[in-house]
Amino acid sequence: MSQTATRPSSRFELPTTVTKLTHGLAIASLASQVGIIVTGGAVRLTGSGLGCANWPNCMPGTMTPTREMGIHGIIEFGNRTLTFVLLIIALATIVSVWKLRRSHPTIYWLAWTLLAIIPVQAVIGGITVWTKLNPWVVSLHFIASAFLVCTAALLVNRTGLAARGRQSLAGGPVPSGMKAPAWAAWILSAVAVVLGTIVTGAGPHAGDPDAPRHAFDPDLVTKLHVVPVYLLIAVTLIALVIVLRRPTGAALRHAVLWMLLVIVVQGAIGYTQHFNGLPIVLVLLHMLGSALLMVAATNLWDRSTSLLRLS
Repeated sequence: MSQTATRPSSRFELPTTVTKLTHGLAIASLASQVGIIVTGGAVRLTGSGLGCANWPNCMPGTMTPTREMGIHGIIEFGNRTLTFVLLIIALATIVSVWKLRRSHPTIYWLAWTLLAIIPVQAVIGGITVWTKLNPWVVSLHFIASAFLVCTAALLVNRTGLAARGRQSLAGGPVPSGMKAPAWAAWILSAVAVVLGTIVTGAGPHAGDPDAPRHAFDPDLVTKLHVVPVYLLIAVTLIALVIVLRRPTGAALRHAVLWMLLVIVVQGAIGYTQHFNGLPIVLVLLHMLGSALLMVAATNLWDRSTSLLRLS
């Protein structure tokens, strides 16, 4: 009796569950969003903010920098090019979650949010160039990046949870009383980051020698900037006491410890740079720390709230 061999289908099919690939793409999104904050900081700190003095063209008549523009044009154009990397990752993420609209709507819409905001962020970058690095627009550019970082952090949490088939982001019980400090930590982190952009706008690293600066007293706005940081330390210590004294999931406990570590390191960098004349390397590390602070705050909030876990 003859038997017909069964051949595996070669047709590509989109996943119907959250896979490790989807989670990997979410991690790639988060890493690239943090990375473009760092490279954007490098643009400003090297005085390359107007290395490409036009947008969307680098210069009138050319999309790419010319030899006459020197290293500043290369640095600025390199940062612009990274936007396409973010778009490619975001598009790949959308493809991987396309069939999850009903089973995992939160993951689906987080992925779409990343894709939708990236072009908006690029336009804000263009306005930054058109306004010759107006510090208010530069601040908005950074805040938009911080929002993308928070969104990507949520996507990492949710895809990781679904890919592993777990039921709780906290990894166990969430103690009563955790919601308030988690919310406060996220809000205070956001306020600290926003005030930090104003401090930067009053500081010496404008991105170009002729760029406008805020008229604020740098010392005054720096003192205002640290107020939410002190409050953030207080609420994080409250959260630490709660998770150490009550039954708590391991993931939530780690989120609190990670938050505390980021605050301590970021605060140390901030004070060191302030009292040493804002050296470029420390300022760049402080920008990285700002991104990691928003990741840690978002992670703590997400693991402390009672939102639906598998969506």
